[in-house]
Amino acid sequence: MENRVTMALDNATTTKALQLGCGVISTVGDVFAQQFAGRKAIIVADKTTWHVAGAKVAEILARDGIATCEPYIFDEPEMHAEWKYIDRLDAVLAQTDAVAIAVGSGTINDTTKLCSAHQQRPYMVVATAASMDGYVASGASITKDGKKQTFACPAPKAVVADVDIIAGAPEAMTASGYGDLFAKVPAGADWIVADVIGNEKIDPLSWSIVQDGLHSALADPEGARRGDKHAIEQLIEGLLLGGFAMQAYPKTSRPASGAEHQVSHMLNMANFTMANGNMPSHGFQVSMGVLVSLSLYEYLLEMDIEHLDIEACVEAWPSLEEQEAHTRNTFAGSGLEEFCVGEIRAKYVSRDQLRQELTAIRDNWSTLRERLQQQLVSVAEAKRRLQMVGAPTEPEDIDISRTYLKEIIYKSQFIRRRYTIMDVAVRLNRYEEWLDRLFSERGLWPIDR
Repeated sequence: MENRVTMALDNATTTKALQLGCGVISTVGDVFAQQFAGRKAIIVADKTTWHVAGAKVAEILARDGIATCEPYIFDEPEMHAEWKYIDRLDAVLAQTDAVAIAVGSGTINDTTKLCSAHQQRPYMVVATAASMDGYVASGASITKDGKKQTFACPAPKAVVADVDIIAGAPEAMTASGYGDLFAKVPAGADWIVADVIGNEKIDPLSWSIVQDGLHSALADPEGARRGDKHAIEQLIEGLLLGGFAMQAYPKTSRPASGAEHQVSHMLNMANFTMANGNMPSHGFQVSMGVLVSLSLYEYLLEMDIEHLDIEACVEAWPSLEEQEAHTRNTFAGSGLEEFCVGEIRAKYVSRDQLRQELTAIRDNWSTLRERLQQQLVSVAEAKRRLQMVGAPTEPEDIDISRTYLKEIIYKSQFIRRRYTIMDVAVRLNRYEEWLDRLFSERGLWPIDR
């Protein structure tokens, strides 16, 4: 594992220091001094993370002689990554040249990350939960104008992740992180297929950073749930490595994101909220997407691809004009029509290109099937592990109806140009059939239940 972390840091574009392990909170002053010599610090936290780690960080900075500004502590009990908090922190940081230390996880980190970018200065983060892979990602997910959006901005220059602190996070946050890490399993399969058809070649470095050791990091969901420190360390390391891989592969988030994330993105774009008025956490959304992707792969692996009727698939392939019209109809009235048309246009292939793609899959099927089988986890096993860690596995777990979830999944294929198992299904003319099967009487989520 240490070699993967070293390799990740060596190839990261922004993050230059990582302290990961039990008790490493004590190094926060040294890390700050090494990375931001001569600069002042300002701690950014909320009331919970201030109590969990922020006060300790302030104590250590004072002990180590690091000059600090008054900490900025958000006092909202239910703070989410919304633009009003960006405006507020922007105003605070504009009054000082201090380097921000984000003490928290998703919301605090993303807010501090984007505001630091607005001020054109670096920042560092002290992690408090293994809840998502975005700590060292080059972007912040913020709700603006009623829609959750990802804003490009630099990753932190330094990270301190104390397992003693992270192991004490609420179970739901750990479960969310576990779901986000599990996403790398079907996301890897999507990249394998994209590689075979020549759509997006696998980058060996970023692949190795994410995938080497991934299955081991997911091996103890029960331990992660109860806060076992070895399981938590593996989990947070895996999540950090996902972010590092995206730094090493700056083209896209392909190393850590596939069809399962499109389900999450579509839920966000639809502004879906649970009964309590909140969106499900990113990791909980992705957990549902993981089960969707794995189900579609099981359907693919059941097919007799070596005898695939490629010409029938080519004959059924709609023209670009037909796909654009269908997309506009599917998203009519949503305000997303032209955006989705742009994504469909970007990944459209001609009938000749489709024939070449399907031929590549058929002619390489024996090897491809074996690679996919080695990469993937069965739906039953994934569901078991997600349940053990406390992540959702049924639509009702996130207060969504099965009929509406089916609609969300169907639309998910339209919203990203990235080639995934959803696009395989569309090109095989099986997408609607497979979704019907997923929600059938014998499927994962029978719709008449």
